[in-house]
Amino acid sequence: MIFVGTDIVPINRIEKLIKEKGTHFLDHVFTKLEQNICDGKYSPSIHYSGKFAAKEAVKKAILSSKFIPDFPLRSIEINNDTDGAPLVQIDKNKFDYENLKVSISHAGKYAIATAILELK
Repeated sequence: MIFVGTDIVPINRIEKLIKEKGTHFLDHVFTKLEQNICDGKYSPSIHYSGKFAAKEAVKKAILSSKFIPDFPLRSIEINNDTDGAPLVQIDKNKFDYENLKVSISHAGKYAIATAILELK
């Protein structure tokens, strides 16, 4: 079976959360690897917003499958391959799946992501 999730995030919302809550917010939502990737970019808040949207899109796809009642965002890691394309990493002991892909885009004031989940 295939499940889809999509999320859109105002970049200024994530930027505001980072300014107001700092590392408490970042450590609650993002892994250290994700933080290193975003902090290494010219405009970190844009990249944090894209990864946040991707995590939400993945979570929506997982929850729509009805196999798990809840799934914390921090359990989902959005890494990048050598070309910069987003890679989703989830501990398969927590949730077993066949394939999971995500696409992230930034435009103007928003970041958007779509996830496609294929279960075994």
